[in-house]
Amino acid sequence: MALGLEEAFGAAGEFGGGQRRLTAFLVLLQIYVACQSMLIVLVGAVPDYHIDQEGIPASRAELAKRIHFADNFTSIVTEWYLIEQEAYKVSLASSLFFAGLLIGNITFGPLSDKLGRKPVYISGSLTNLTFAVGIAVYALLGYCVREWRYLALVSNTPGIFFLLLSFMLPESPRWLYSQGKMAEAEDVLQYIALGNGKERLNLKLKPSTGALRKDESAPGILNLVKHPVLRWRTIILMYIWYACSFVYYGLTLNAGELRGNLYLNVALSGLVEVPAFPLCMFFIEKSWSGRRKTMTSFLVFAGLACIFTMVLPTNAGLLLSPTLLALCGKMMVSAAFNIVYIYTSELYPTVLRNAGLGVCSMSCRFGGILAPFVPSMKSLSPSVPFVVFGISGLSAGFLTLLLPETLNKPIAESIEDVQSPKYQVLKNEEAEQTG
Repeated sequence: MALGLEEAFGAAGEFGGGQRRLTAFLVLLQIYVACQSMLIVLVGAVPDYHIDQEGIPASRAELAKRIHFADNFTSIVTEWYLIEQEAYKVSLASSLFFAGLLIGNITFGPLSDKLGRKPVYISGSLTNLTFAVGIAVYALLGYCVREWRYLALVSNTPGIFFLLLSFMLPESPRWLYSQGKMAEAEDVLQYIALGNGKERLNLKLKPSTGALRKDESAPGILNLVKHPVLRWRTIILMYIWYACSFVYYGLTLNAGELRGNLYLNVALSGLVEVPAFPLCMFFIEKSWSGRRKTMTSFLVFAGLACIFTMVLPTNAGLLLSPTLLALCGKMMVSAAFNIVYIYTSELYPTVLRNAGLGVCSMSCRFGGILAPFVPSMKSLSPSVPFVVFGISGLSAGFLTLLLPETLNKPIAESIEDVQSPKYQVLKNEEAEQTG
């Protein structure tokens, strides 16, 4: 007897041992990804230094004789003397990493719909499931491995293991099914069943009815700007995503600039994100806060925490130190970053959800590209980077108030649903009748 895809998943045991192994693999992979994102914080750390005599050295050889670094660890700064006019190269290295993420966002997203999930995954990028833990692990790794070349080697070597292990992952049966590749989808489901300890199943999938006809084109990105409602919604969301990324990565990379122990600051910068997820999940499900008010509050609090650092004296004590406020701001913006994924998905109709998320995610990468350069603005004043982050957080928070609330509201299926003022009323009445 032919089965639907969900019935076949139930028979194969989708969330059995195979799913647990995949989850463990993703957890380890995200720790690795976090280490890559944070690599420049320790590899590019700038210890205290002083230069003998006044004036600018005429050559690098002369600078090498006159400069004295205070700490005993090495970095690309201490090896190639990336200070003064050369300091921008450290920020540029970090920006190039996020530029690579932008390129991947633009190219690999559409490819995953054409080639499948597995080939793109092997090349590409995943969501940050355990990013915070990875930051803390990287801080510990940097504390144990002080020579920057060895630290870079140790941090990058696991990538080879993950690449090789990725070839053992099966293709997504849902994608195969959506592409009409029934035989291959059935083979993968058999693989899942065997991995879950089940006997070989007699599976036969029903033909997919949800796929687009060959002469039918899916709504594209242009629909995000053609319709006024979606156009303004997209512009606001793009800025919010940009600000979340800008403030998040700015505060993360700025951990190396804070007073105190470098490795402890990096570890705390990651660990402070751990309570952010349950905190935001609690508030977004409450009727008195919802998605919009919760995200506005977190972004505004993150902005205020950054701005207040400029009025605190450096000797204010632990409870009122700029470092503590920066960590509080990091926790708040992390919570907002978690919410924006959910909120954005609910603001777009089903037919344009992937396109909307893709455009917003692309604008997010621009925030990551610019963020590494902001900490270098401390040369103007130590508080300038935090003021820049604070203004970005506040502006994004207030702009969120222009978006509609989505908690317990019907999700639009088509573009017409978003444009129709009667849609919300009709869907709410249907929900009340069925309830």
